[in-house]
Amino acid sequence: MQKFNSAPNRWLALSAAAVFTLSGCANMNETQQGAAKGAGIGAIAGAVLGSATGGSKGAARGAILGGALGAGGGYLWSQKMQQQKAEMERATAGTGVSVSQTANNRLKLDIPSDISFATGRSDISPGFAPILNQFATSLNQNSVTSVTIVGHTDNTGNDSINNPLSVDRANSARDYLVSRGVARSRISTDGRGSREPIADNATLQGRDKNRRVEIFVAEPAQASAR
Repeated sequence: MQKFNSAPNRWLALSAAAVFTLSGCANMNETQQGAAKGAGIGAIAGAVLGSATGGSKGAARGAILGGALGAGGGYLWSQKMQQQKAEMERATAGTGVSVSQTANNRLKLDIPSDISFATGRSDISPGFAPILNQFATSLNQNSVTSVTIVGHTDNTGNDSINNPLSVDRANSARDYLVSRGVARSRISTDGRGSREPIADNATLQGRDKNRRVEIFVAEPAQASAR
């Protein structure tokens, strides 16, 4: 009779429990719940593979790595990503730009309207250019990453104006980065018009916050596994 190896199975049991326990927490939003589920599922897959190749120690390593990649949705938060986040935090200190790590391991820059674009315009403002210059430099130092730029507007006007304006703003940011040496093939753009407000459009302050550009940087996990 084949001897039962309890250690790998213990990792499988713990990983499976994580899926149900973490993803069921009431205080998590959908993104956090998705990350928790991904972590648990990734840990299970990693433990299975690790156990097959390295016994109990392989199961442990596989569960940890699989959980990390599962939580990130296929994105890796590498040392270079952490360095880029620190560089952008220094470059944007005091400007009102928010720099953060998202739940799925992307670097996010949230640029408010008073820095990025004038009202009703899509040309890069003087205050936005130095931030994009630094950003382009950091992107060129980590060439495996991909970039997504999303433009947003407030609800002033109608969709026939706001939707193309939000796209034009995202495209302007992309074109500026390309002019600084970032490959166009790495950058995708989108415009959401006024469909995704983060503040109350009934107030001036809220509309200012809603007119924004979001830039996401992602490093695919498989790129670091090569």
